[in-house]
Amino acid sequence: MEFKEIYCFNCKKTLGRYNDKYFSDQKMGEIIKANHSSHVYEGHEIVVKRVTI
Repeated sequence: MEFKEIYCFNCKKTLGRYNDKYFSDQKMGEIIKANHSSHVYEGHEIVVKRVTI
């Protein structure tokens, strides 16, 4: 099963994991803007990784 994982390098933690089947790259950008904007405003480096479990 493949997931897209939102990861913060500064905090060194996973902010969320979303099923690749249901969430497009555009939707992931919207999720980051809506739910994880505090990390972006603080200058943290956030990346979306593809994870297979």
